[in-house]
Amino acid sequence: MATEIRVPSLGESVTEATVGKWFKQAGDAVTADEPLVELETDKVTVEVPAPASGVLSATMVKAGDTVAVGAVLGVIGESDSKAKPTQAKAETVVPQPAPQPAPAPVKPPEPPKVKPAALEREPMRREEVSDSVNGNYNVEMQPSPAARKYLAETGLTPASVVGSGRRGQVLKHDVLAQAATGAGPSGQVATAAAALLAREPKPKAPPAPRPPIAPQDEIREERVRMTRLRQTIAKRLKEAQDTTAMLTTFNDVDMSAIMQLRRDYREAFEKKHGVKLGLMGFFVKACVQALKDIPAVNAEIDGTDIIYKNYYHIGVAVGTERGLVVPVLRDADRMSLAEIEGRIADFGARAREGKLGLEEMQGGTFTISNGGIYGSLLSTPILNAPQSGILGMHRIEERAVVRDGQIVARPMMYLALSYDHRLVDGKEAVTFLVQIKEAIEDPKRLVLDL
Repeated sequence: MATEIRVPSLGESVTEATVGKWFKQAGDAVTADEPLVELETDKVTVEVPAPASGVLSATMVKAGDTVAVGAVLGVIGESDSKAKPTQAKAETVVPQPAPQPAPAPVKPPEPPKVKPAALEREPMRREEVSDSVNGNYNVEMQPSPAARKYLAETGLTPASVVGSGRRGQVLKHDVLAQAATGAGPSGQVATAAAALLAREPKPKAPPAPRPPIAPQDEIREERVRMTRLRQTIAKRLKEAQDTTAMLTTFNDVDMSAIMQLRRDYREAFEKKHGVKLGLMGFFVKACVQALKDIPAVNAEIDGTDIIYKNYYHIGVAVGTERGLVVPVLRDADRMSLAEIEGRIADFGARAREGKLGLEEMQGGTFTISNGGIYGSLLSTPILNAPQSGILGMHRIEERAVVRDGQIVARPMMYLALSYDHRLVDGKEAVTFLVQIKEAIEDPKRLVLDL
């Protein structure tokens, strides 16, 4: 019995996907729950498992096709191992082809009848349809409305213009052509025609043909269709720029205390919790603390209303080969440092494998992006709409700073806070970033909730 492979439910508000690639080809044996095909949505990549064991007898779609939820992707048939030897044996007997009778002479097809171009220029008017139904084909056709207007402006009469429309109807271009010759009761006919022609919209010149691509250019260029995820990223980032009053404020933070804390407790922390002690956990804790004190950064605009959120779902941007994804740490204020670091490590591993679920990337209230892991010194992160704030982290480098009147080298990091100025004032944004700076430079504030 054949089993259909259908597009599964892809999550709320997701109704279609793009076929990425097939892991199996028609004729391959498959087992139940084995990944068969990869689907790309505008948020995640989903692998569709085999609903049953058997043989993939047919694939209905190919890579790049767009499919809706519930559409049939392919068919799995029952394994027919017994029929294969018989079929192979039957194929060894090659029957002799029977003599075929000589083909009968084929009469060449008649050329299609082409209607005169003049008969296709104008649709039949209501009175013309009525006359043709009644058998009256001798009714005189009145000039078209546009032609009557141009006749009045040029001073020509319908009788002086040869019509090219159906049954000799005078059309607009007939009047212009006749007026351009200067013939008519008025000596200013040609001038009037020139004025009318000047008012006519000029036809656009066809685009210049693209020069042929040289063989070496074909090697240097490659055209690849954007994935649905990349299309969505491009669309959302552009919408954020167009719909928000985005502004960025900067500060720098001395990372000495956090780095010393990691050196002192890294091994003990990993031994107890089974996860490495990174930097992101400290920044998540610092952001949650600052969001509680500056609630506007954790809010969003809905029409003419402001929605203040008393929960803290922190999105953590993760770069993958397919593009940037932002899984969300839900209720980060209730999580310990070890839980945050463990969840972030899990997000990163599953994001690179394309195994994040849609629900794990929805509902964030604030986002953190760490461009420092790629070597970024300074940047202006773009808001993850409808959120009102995003924190950008950057690389740590030794820089000369003044401490107690002395020039010393310290590991410094630039921080950037982009915010929606419609909702967040400059004072609030600067205060928010200063609180994060103070919490990172003095980690005891995080423990004491100061």
